[in-house]
Amino acid sequence: MTAVASRKPGRVQPGLRAERRSEAIAGYVLIAVPLLLFLVLNIGQIFYALYISFWDWGTRGPREFLGLGNYQSLLADPIFWKAIRNTLYYAVLVVPLQMALGLFLAVIVNQKIRGQTFFRAAFYFPAIASSAAITVLFMFIFAPDGLFNGVREALGINPLFAALGFGPTQNWFGDSRTALNMVILLNAWTTSGTMMLFYLSFLQSIPNEVYEAAAIDGAGWWQTFRRITFPLLAPAHFFVATVSVIGALQLFDQVAIAGGPGGQPNNALTTIVLFLYRSAIAEFDFGFAAAVGIVLFVIIFTVTLAQRRLFGQAPSW
Repeated sequence: MTAVASRKPGRVQPGLRAERRSEAIAGYVLIAVPLLLFLVLNIGQIFYALYISFWDWGTRGPREFLGLGNYQSLLADPIFWKAIRNTLYYAVLVVPLQMALGLFLAVIVNQKIRGQTFFRAAFYFPAIASSAAITVLFMFIFAPDGLFNGVREALGINPLFAALGFGPTQNWFGDSRTALNMVILLNAWTTSGTMMLFYLSFLQSIPNEVYEAAAIDGAGWWQTFRRITFPLLAPAHFFVATVSVIGALQLFDQVAIAGGPGGQPNNALTTIVLFLYRSAIAEFDFGFAAAVGIVLFVIIFTVTLAQRRLFGQAPSW
């Protein structure tokens, strides 16, 4: 009778342990370079910007140590506070629009309909198109002699717009009352495709058994969406809201194209990032611009933490 050597359960053979250790070392070596680049180029630049923000920093380096002087000048600048208001106004309006449109489109293309692939691509197309090209196109459409004013004149609804204070040749991007709202409309449309994909990926991970049980219980489509789909999308809401808010607080390219570096008209399109760009590139005051960047980082970090507290830890399904 051959005796079979027994091993204690839970013990790992020395050869297997050495193999796992070598695999772990190889894994750490492979991620060492990307991790080092991330620490230097992302985390490191935050601390470097913090260092620069304490100096009067010009094109040739530091000139004078100011301490909190840049931050004091920043908080006393009325244009900076207007940039804060514009950015927050933009974020408060565009984020719910992006989320609502993205969820609406995701629910539509998640259905088994004819041409499902075509509609997914069509809804996502504005997100991959050139942002500069779309902004210029919008500016032509909403120019005083543009398509929009011509269409509303042909439809005979100019009296309605006149009652709201908009003439027949309204310059929608050139009026301080409407310029930022046009950018909100533009970005709500162009980014809804991206939000649709985010929501769609979460929608397709919900088990079909949940919907089958709801159908057996006699739940209609609205009850199913309100009591099953929407609550189970809590992780998606948090992710989409976080991405949308961060993108909204970093708004730059559309307002720079529509309003120029000065955020015209009358700083109506001046955002925090455009104000930072103006300070660094136009005025070469890199210390002051670094202070703007640090304040923006604090705002984004605080808002992200608040969103995490608001949405909470949603259970996975």
